[in-house]
Order: sequence, then structure tokens, then C-alpha cells
Amino acid sequence: MGYKVAVVGATGNVGREILNVLAERTFPADEVFALASRRSVGVEVNYGDQTLKCQDLETFDFSKADFCLMSAGGSVSKEWSPRIAAKGCIVIDNSSAWRYDMDVPLIVPEVNADAARGYTKKNIIANPNCSTAQMVVVLKPLHDAATIKRVVVSTYQSVSGAGKDGMDELWAQTKGKYVPGQEVEPKKFPKQIAFNCIPHIDVFMEDGYTKEEWKMLAETKKILDPKIKVTATCVRVPVFVGHSEAVNIEFEKPITVEEARSILREAPGVVVVDKREPGGYVTPVDAAGEFATYVSRIREDATVENGLALWIVSDNLLKGAALNAVQIAETLINRKMLKAAA
Repeated sequence: MGYKVAVVGATGNVGREILNVLAERTFPADEVFALASRRSVGVEVNYGDQTLKCQDLETFDFSKADFCLMSAGGSVSKEWSPRIAAKGCIVIDNSSAWRYDMDVPLIVPEVNADAARGYTKKNIIANPNCSTAQMVVVLKPLHDAATIKRVVVSTYQSVSGAGKDGMDELWAQTKGKYVPGQEVEPKKFPKQIAFNCIPHIDVFMEDGYTKEEWKMLAETKKILDPKIKVTATCVRVPVFVGHSEAVNIEFEKPITVEEARSILREAPGVVVVDKREPGGYVTPVDAAGEFATYVSRIREDATVENGLALWIVSDNLLKGAALNAVQIAETLINRKMLKAAA
């Protein structure tokens, strides 16, 4: 049986990647609809060897779709996801709009696939934040083995996480508009992003953390284990695609570097590249366009009892968004979680 899939936000970075992932993974779709706002109606996007013309989100009949992969931002999702879900179409949303709703499962299939059964409460499933998704894929098998107590993570997040405007701003500043010693007026970011790092993603909260940092804490607890303590520092860096994370983990039980490396080599969605030599690790450039989440620099953290430190890299547009959304739909199908009416 084939399914009908609507992709909302099909002209954006993530929407286009969703179409690519659906085609590359040969998702069992009889028909795929590309949807966008009225101003993008008629814009052509690629789906495998097909070219789709974008249709208007506001006039589309969602009763003829089984899945809606939503990548149009939080405000659009807040308005439209319940209306789409009421038509019997399962919404898998990439924004933060539904992640913290107790009636909406927050899913990373390698970590908590069974929790996806809870989608029937609202017919909506949330995709986690890009920085959270890649981290919990790695944490899950280690948590199962030695029980994680605390995580300290510093992220190095690419500008694609801020959308096309973020990528355009880095490109414009890099290709010649920046002269050393000369001020550059930022537009998308609060400070110049070219040749710089900005320790500020999303809005600041009262406790001094940013919303992005809070998301990593809240989402890790919801997806993996509410008992895990998490503290994060999220930094925007001048990289086009690919998020990196330096992670320090404290465990309840002893776990050696060799044990961790062996566990991660067998973990779904994870690839270990950990040679202790120049170039024996993965960088964002290496991970761009790849489905895997990569782990390198696995070593003991001697500052705590039962501690490890490691380096995690993944394509944020894929595992952090498009790929994970498609994997959620695949999970519902493969585990026979779909309601009979679907």
C-alpha cells in the first residue's frame, strides 16, 4: 500500500531536504504534494526525478493525504497543524510549536520509537530541535549501558539552522563584503557571523540561558529520561551545514572508553570515526549530506567519576530535521501504528 504525503514549506531548506529524503529512501508514497504559502504557488521543486509545482497551503484538501510533513515555522504550525490533523492526516512537525505539549510525542526513532503510538491523542508528532536530535541518538545506547546522570554540552551550530537568510548572510559577509578591521552590519544575526562565533541562539531567558539551550535540556528529558541533568551553551559558527557538539557525560556506573566505542559502533544511526591522529575525526564538512550521526574524540573525562567526553557531528538539515521527520513516518508504517482509518 502506498501513502499520500503533503510537504508543507516545500520551498524552504528543510522542505526541499524532505523531498530529497523521501525520494532517496524510496518512501512508499503513491503521491507527494508540495505545499507553500500563496506567494510561492507554482514554484517548482524537485522530488526524485519528478518536478512538483507548489500548491497553496490554504486551499489544499488534507483529507486526501495520510501524512503532512510540516516545515513552515512555529506560528504556521500552531494555526494549521490542528486543522490538518482534524482531517485525519498525521502531522509530523519540525517546529518547536508542539514539542512540549504532553499530548504530543517528541520522537527520535532510534531512541523512543514506541512513544510514537501516542500520536492518536492529537494526530500530531513533534520533531526535536536539531541539536537535541543528534545528541540523544548517541546518548541513548550509552544511557542503556551505564545510566547517564549529567550532560554538559557546547554546540557549534551552522547558519543553516537559521534558514536561508542565515546562509545568505554568511555567504555575503565571507565572499568580499568583509574587510579586516571594518565593521559589518549584521541583519539576520546579532553580530557579524563571518570569521566569528556568536554564543547566542534564540532569545535570552530570565536565568541567562537562551531558549535554544533550554530546548536541549527539556527535550532530552522528554525523549530520553527526565532524571538526566543537562546544561548547554549553544554557539552559532560560520559553517553552512552541519552541527557539532562537544559533550561531557557523567554516568552512574563505570564505563570505559573501549566499552563506549564498542557500544556506539553497534548503535543505530551512529558511525564512529575515532582515530587518534590528525584528521582522524569527523567535521561538519564531512557530515554534510550524510544520514549518519558521527562520533569522534571519545575519551575519559577524569574530572568526574565515571566520565566520558566525545565529539558529535551531524547534518542538521537531515538528522536534525528532514531525515528524522521521514523516519518518524516510516516508524508508524513499519511498526503498524497507523489507525485503521489511515
